[in-house]
Amino acid sequence: MMQKSFFKGRYENYSLKAFQKDLSSGIVVGVIAIPLGMAFAIASGVKPEYGIYTTIIAGILVSLLGGSRYQIGGPTGAFIPILFGVVMTYGFENLLIAGFLAGIILVLMGIFKLGSLIKFIPRPVTIGFTAGIAVIIFTGQIPNFLGLSGVEKHERFLDNMKEIALHLETINFYSVLTALICLTTVILTPKLFPKVPGPLIGLIISTLIATILYPTHLATIGSTYGEIANTLPTFSFPELTFEKIQQLLRPALVIAILGAIESLLSAVVADGMTNSKHDSNRELIGQGVANMITPLFGGIPATGAIARTATNIKNGAVSPMSGIIHGMVVLFVLLLFAPYASKIPLASMAPILMMVAWNMSERHVFYHLLQTRTADSLILVVTFLLTVFVNLTVAVEVGLVLAVIIFTKRMSDIMVITKVLPNRKHKHEKVESHVVSHTHDCPQVTIYNVEGPLFFGAAQTFEHSIMNTLHYKPKVLLLRMGKVPFMDTTGVANFSSIVKHFSNQGVVLVSGIQQQPKVLLEKTGLYHLIGEEHFFDHTGQAISYALSQINQNKCLGCKHYAFKECGFLSVTKQEINENKQLFQVNS
Repeated sequence: MMQKSFFKGRYENYSLKAFQKDLSSGIVVGVIAIPLGMAFAIASGVKPEYGIYTTIIAGILVSLLGGSRYQIGGPTGAFIPILFGVVMTYGFENLLIAGFLAGIILVLMGIFKLGSLIKFIPRPVTIGFTAGIAVIIFTGQIPNFLGLSGVEKHERFLDNMKEIALHLETINFYSVLTALICLTTVILTPKLFPKVPGPLIGLIISTLIATILYPTHLATIGSTYGEIANTLPTFSFPELTFEKIQQLLRPALVIAILGAIESLLSAVVADGMTNSKHDSNRELIGQGVANMITPLFGGIPATGAIARTATNIKNGAVSPMSGIIHGMVVLFVLLLFAPYASKIPLASMAPILMMVAWNMSERHVFYHLLQTRTADSLILVVTFLLTVFVNLTVAVEVGLVLAVIIFTKRMSDIMVITKVLPNRKHKHEKVESHVVSHTHDCPQVTIYNVEGPLFFGAAQTFEHSIMNTLHYKPKVLLLRMGKVPFMDTTGVANFSSIVKHFSNQGVVLVSGIQQQPKVLLEKTGLYHLIGEEHFFDHTGQAISYALSQINQNKCLGCKHYAFKECGFLSVTKQEINENKQLFQVNS
C-alpha cells in the first residue's frame, strides 16, 4: 500500500520515453551542479569535495523523498554566509552537527505539517535577506577574482572589505585575466549555445588557458585546499553531546528555516513552470532526511536549488528520476575526473559565484519595493542592511518582528467604531452614521458599528472609543458586530471591561456577531455574563428589544425622533388629551 502511494503521481505510467527525457535533463543539471557544488563549498569555508559529496547524496535523497517531482537539491548560495559563520565560530566538525540537527528540525516541521506556515514570511523579508546574501557572496569573491594574497577571511562584511582594501596592492593580473576569460565565457555561452552550461565551459576554458600559459602564477584548488580524491566519502557519525546540541541549536534552527524557505520557494517556482502542485510537508521531510544523512559523509547543508530546478524543467524532466540521475552523474565525474579538478584556478571559480550572486539578488524586485516608499520598503532595507552588516539570523528576526509590528498597526487602523442610527429616509431604515447629530440622537439608546478584527492591537482603541462617548449614561448600549471577523482574548478582556462598567447603569446588546468571536465569548464566559437573550441576529430585533428596556417617562416630550417608534413614545399625556378633544369636536 505504501509502495503504491509512493509511486502514485510520480512514476505512474512511467515509460522509456519519459526516462530518456529524465536522462537528458539529469545529465545537463549534473554537469552544471559540479562547478557550483565546489564553488559553494569553497565560499562556505570548507573543502570543495564536501560540496560534491553534498550534491551527490542530498541531490539523490531530495529527489527520492521530497514533495516536488522536479526539485533539484544540493548546496546553494543562500547558505554561504550562515555556513561560513558556523565554520569560523565553531569549526567544520560542528558544522556537520548543526546540519544534522537542522535535518531533524526539518523532519519535525514536515511531520507537524508546518510547510504551509512558510508562506506567512513576508516578501520584503525574503527579498531583503536574499539581496543581502547576494552582496556578501559577490564581495566575498573579489579577493579570488583579483588574486589578492595574504587576505584573511572574516565573518563580518566590513572586516572583509577592510582586508580587501589593505591588500589591493597584491593584485595578480594573471588572476584577473583568468577571471575575465571565465566571466566572458559564462556570459556569452547561453547566448551563443543556449543548451550548453556556461559555468562548466567557462571553468574548462579558463583552466586550460591558465594551465598551458601560466601554470605557476596563480592559486588553484589543489594549491589551496589539496588534491581532490577520486574516492567515495567515508561514513562517520558526529559526536553528539548535550552541550554541543545546546551550543549549535540556534545556527541549526537558522539553517533549517532558511532551507525550508529556499526549498519551498523552489518547489513553488517548479509548480508555476509545470502547472503541477508539490506536497510542502513531504518536501520538508525529504529535505530533512537529506540533511541528516549528508553530514554523516562529510557533506554540508543542502536545500532546493531554484536555478538548477528551473534548468531541470527546461531540459524536459518529467519525474524525480532526473534528480537521481543528476546525483549519479556528479558521482561518476568525481570517480573519474576528480584529480583534474585540483588544477582549477580560484580565479575561475570567482566569476561563477559572482554570476550566481547577481542572478539571485532579485535586484528588479528590490528596486520596485524600494520605489513604493511604504512600510514594506522599510522592512526590506532593514533586513538587507542587517544581513550585510550584522548577520542573517539577526536580519530575519528583526525583519519578522518589524513586519509583525507594522502588520499589527495596519490591522489596528482598520478598526472603525462609529455611532449610528436608522436612516428613516432609507427604504429599509439602514443604520448609518451621518444621520447622527446633536439634534437627532437617542439619549437612552446608543448604537455603535464595530468593524475590523478586535485583537490586542485594536482592543484598547475599541474600549476607549466607546467609553469616552458614554458620559451621558444611556440606558442601552447596542454593538453591531457583524463586521468583526476575529477576536482574541485581549479583545475579550477590553470588551468585558465595557460590559462590567456599563452593567451598573444599563444593558449591553450585541447584534450580528460572527461565529469565531461568539465561540470565544462562550469559552471565556463573557457570553453568559452579557446574557444569551441580549444577542440578536439582526439589528431590527435588537432595537425593538432596546426600546422595551428604556424609561418611557424620559421619552415624553423628546424631539430627537431617533427611531420610528419615537413619534408615539414622546407624546405627553396633555398632548394625548388635546388630541382626544380635537377628535371629539371633529366628530
